[in-house]
Amino acid sequence: MTDHPFANITFQQFLDNFKASMKRAYHRDEKIDVFCSTRGIPAPVLTELMSTNPLALTIPRAYGGFGGNVKQNTAFISAASYESLALSLTLGINNALFLQPFTKYGQDAAKPHVYKRFLNNQSMGGLMITEPGFGSDALNMQTSVTEKEGKFHLQGKKHWQGLTGMAEFWLLTGRRKTETGSLMRDVEMFMCDVNAPNQQIKVDEYYENLGLYQIPYGLNHLDVQLPEQNRLIPQTTGVKMLLDLLHRSRFQFPAMGLGFIQRMLDEAITHAQARLVGNKNLFEYDQVQNRLARLQANFTICSAFCVKSGEVADIENDLFPLGLEANIIKTVTTDMMQESSQSLLQLVGGKGYRLNHIAGRSTVDSRPFQIFEGSNDILYHQIADAFLKLMKNAKETKLYNYLKTYTPSIFERLRDLTSFELDFQLAQRKLVDFGQVVSRIYSMQLVAEMADKGFRNDLTENALDVLRQEIATLINNFRLENKTLVVPDYGAKSYWFDL
Repeated sequence: MTDHPFANITFQQFLDNFKASMKRAYHRDEKIDVFCSTRGIPAPVLTELMSTNPLALTIPRAYGGFGGNVKQNTAFISAASYESLALSLTLGINNALFLQPFTKYGQDAAKPHVYKRFLNNQSMGGLMITEPGFGSDALNMQTSVTEKEGKFHLQGKKHWQGLTGMAEFWLLTGRRKTETGSLMRDVEMFMCDVNAPNQQIKVDEYYENLGLYQIPYGLNHLDVQLPEQNRLIPQTTGVKMLLDLLHRSRFQFPAMGLGFIQRMLDEAITHAQARLVGNKNLFEYDQVQNRLARLQANFTICSAFCVKSGEVADIENDLFPLGLEANIIKTVTTDMMQESSQSLLQLVGGKGYRLNHIAGRSTVDSRPFQIFEGSNDILYHQIADAFLKLMKNAKETKLYNYLKTYTPSIFERLRDLTSFELDFQLAQRKLVDFGQVVSRIYSMQLVAEMADKGFRNDLTENALDVLRQEIATLINNFRLENKTLVVPDYGAKSYWFDL
């Protein structure tokens, strides 16, 4: 197909063209930092960023796109996050939350029109799941689906969708309404084109979100009628389709995490080498070296996550069964993102606490990643539940013994820390603690596997040491008894001035 727009373009050329567009957008005289306190992306900046058609990356070649896979998408979004976390999230929303699931589950009759608009009109797409009364409890969503005369009528409220009012295409989730008026348990998904008749989505309110100013969020009112061809077709159930989508998205969080963490690391090293305190620069202080080493370990760990994602997360694979691994990668990546920005801010000091400084802005922008697509506290609980179930099925109660099978590359490094019996009847707070332990152990395994593939040894050994230190602290916290409870009526006899 010689007339294919990407027939003679390699992925590296595609990526280099996009990097050049980011350089023009972010590093000319009018830097985007000037607009950091302004909502949205300035029109000339957005035009420049979209000039190389970056959203063509994951559109199938049969429809005129580049036909990129998850490994290429991960490298692409990582390059974006080095320059702008908000830009990488914008691309991630389009690719992981719209284009990939639409390509996998969408009907062929609906695809040409959608892909054409992405390729020719710089259209964007997003996903609507979360509702005002149902955030983490998403499967109890109240958006209703009724079918009449070949049309599907969706009614409900959705909020905190990235690209609210900006995207032209949406994947909408709802539950079928029965004849009695109740909602069925399974979830259905539909593609909505806001420019088509009876498919307009009303934005009731735009939120003043704390960070990520370049991405609009808000409250959406759904009252749309969609044709049959817009319905996504699950391979088994709608819930499994939704979880496959979410797990694939979580596997791609390291794409946003890696470039961001690398930027934090580069900024921190540059600042520490240039900043003089006393008679020497910051880089020579032991505590600063400790911070920088941990920051660099985060870069290495996130690199290992990217390797794993590239191996397992393509749309041909069913990721419904991989909830444990997907949740680990999402939680650890987002914890590292926030920790890395906090370290940079601590090193830079007061100057970094300005909104137009990369340290302050990054700290605010990276914080919601620990909340959206599954709050980390809840995901750590789920990680612990899933891991304990595996141990029960294996009839194993000693953590070290089970790690011989689960993490064969690193279990010996943890013998002294993990040679204890587990009580499977854990309080919720202890489940969260244990989920953090499991997530760091699995992270060590992925780093060791990456080292076997040829990643440089000094970086992997440092990362393994840092993870082992963190695991030691987490296990100590997990095994320490903690039954503290809040005192609701604490006001009486608690005013210090009376003492």
